Amino acid sequence: MLTKRVKKSTIKSVAKHETDTGSADVQVALLTRNIEELTKHLRKNPKDFHSRRGLLQMVADRRSHLRYLEKNNKRRYNVVIKKLGLKR
Repeated sequence: MLTKRVKKSTIKSVAKHETDTGSADVQVALLTRNIEELTKHLRKNPKDFHSRRGLLQMVADRRSHLRYLEKNNKRRYNVVIKKLGLKR
């Protein structure tokens, strides 16, 4: 679970404009932060299968957002990938 401060700083780092909270860029960034947090949790609790299922859903959701970005705006896609340090 992300705190408000972490969420706000994550949004600020990739937002296109000041009030941008729902663009694909922002959603990918927030999903990436959530995935990182959940991965830490699952390393400590390997038998937590309910959280593992949620993690897999987040990864799939992030993948679909990235596919959308890549298809519609290649430049923004490359910027987001570079900022978040994702492999592609």
